[in-house]
Amino acid sequence: METMSESTPPHDPSAPLGPPLAMRDQKMWATLVHIGGIFLAFLPSLVGYLTLKDRGRFVRDHTISALNFQLTFLIVSAIGWITSLIAVGVVILAVAGVLIIIFSIFAALAANRGEQYTYPLSYRFIK
Repeated sequence: METMSESTPPHDPSAPLGPPLAMRDQKMWATLVHIGGIFLAFLPSLVGYLTLKDRGRFVRDHTISALNFQLTFLIVSAIGWITSLIAVGVVILAVAGVLIIIFSIFAALAANRGEQYTYPLSYRFIK
């Protein structure tokens, strides 16, 4: 029967997933999360938030902002699909697609410059 030695500390699930990231790495990951949202919706921001939230305040703030924006527009897109049987749904989908591209590019540029960015038209699900 094996027992845990006293020199091995127990696993702490609340411990960070790694050491803090350098600012240039935080900027890179924040930029990639925003750009990834254009192509893969909320997945890059969700994965980024779950894996990087404890690695630096800058990257955490950007992943939260991106995730809130992508979740908001996921709901808007669902409304667009539901109402696509009438003409207004197609317009909602088109406008949502254009806004996602524009605002994600603005956010990526701000992240790359090391600036904070808050998406307009975004509900804060995660604070």
